[in-house]
Amino acid sequence: MSTGAEGVDTNINENAIDSDDRTIASRQASGNAAPTENSDITAAVRATILELMKYGLLEESSKPNLYRNALLYRSQVDQVLSSLELALRIDEIRGLAFIAVNASPDQEDDEWSHPLVRKQRLTLEQSLLVAILRQQFVAHEVEAGVGASDARVALEDLIPHLQAYLGDLGSEAQEKRRLLTLLEQLKGHGIVSDVDQQERVTIRPIIAHLANPENLANLIQALRDAAGSSSMQSSSGEEIDA
Repeated sequence: MSTGAEGVDTNINENAIDSDDRTIASRQASGNAAPTENSDITAAVRATILELMKYGLLEESSKPNLYRNALLYRSQVDQVLSSLELALRIDEIRGLAFIAVNASPDQEDDEWSHPLVRKQRLTLEQSLLVAILRQQFVAHEVEAGVGASDARVALEDLIPHLQAYLGDLGSEAQEKRRLLTLLEQLKGHGIVSDVDQQERVTIRPIIAHLANPENLANLIQALRDAAGSSSMQSSSGEEIDA
């Protein structure tokens, strides 16, 4: 009887030891998993912030993993950026994440300044092309739906718009050169892509957030009025000379 009892006690002790070992191993595994998970999140947040600080934006179409990080860890990314007086803005419909300056509510658009962000003013010709491209982008979204990708426009369709407001340079080569120069400048702002083999450019979705639509509309109207006045003066001059 004593032998049987001792055997039972031995089994119980062994089972208890095995159970304790499994519990300890489970706790150790959980403890090791938490730091690993946190380090993965930290690495993802760091990579996302570095990309945003380098280019100013993330597009889901070109950087899907980093864009997903911006969505998943939005609060962490925004917390880091807020310490730099910057903010994360996300346009989920268009698949776009970008950095904005945290300006005071009472500041006008032209009054803000930031030590890490260089303010670049567009020339009249650049602003005009932005307005034209934005019209093309809006028309594309009206036809294909908001958030539709591949808003492409041919160079030959843009040239007449520039001619209408800036005048005719006298040759197709000069007109094309002027347009290509302006597009190259706007590409540096992330507004358009490179010109493809079919001589088209893709209008990037950030254009929907870059400029005030009312200001662009006023610019186009002012240029249209100026072009109309010049045309009338030219016609009047011809009549007088006659």
